[in-house]
Amino acid sequence: MEVFQACLEHLEAVSQLFDQYRVFYNSPSDLETARKFIQERFHKGDSIIFVASDNGRIVGFTQLYPSFSSVSMKRVWILNDLFVEPTCRNQGVAKLLLKTAEDFARQTEAIRISLATQISNVAAQSLYELLGYCKDEQFYHYSLKL
Repeated sequence: MEVFQACLEHLEAVSQLFDQYRVFYNSPSDLETARKFIQERFHKGDSIIFVASDNGRIVGFTQLYPSFSSVSMKRVWILNDLFVEPTCRNQGVAKLLLKTAEDFARQTEAIRISLATQISNVAAQSLYELLGYCKDEQFYHYSLKL
């Protein structure tokens, strides 16, 4: 298994996984719009995408978006997406992707990686906690749906 930063040449494979990720979270499949969205991320350089490749076939990805902490005046990475093909789960792929994201965050001198997951996604929560992620119990997080 190899994990590396994706680029435009990986657009098709990442787009297909991204579409599956969205379906997992109950959005309708829309491969064309998923492709456009990922292509825009590559062109604008406003996210970092790492992929896991098994013998040349991309089987998982994670996407990080940059942010900052005003209080600490340091970089924060938001791990917004993490997905592994169902046939490749429970083989350490997600763990490798998360470790790569952590290494990247450290290299960029970030103070943390933030993420959110569905309350019902117990498998993901277990993995996050195994890798040292802590559930925030100091702040409530709110969002305004537009």
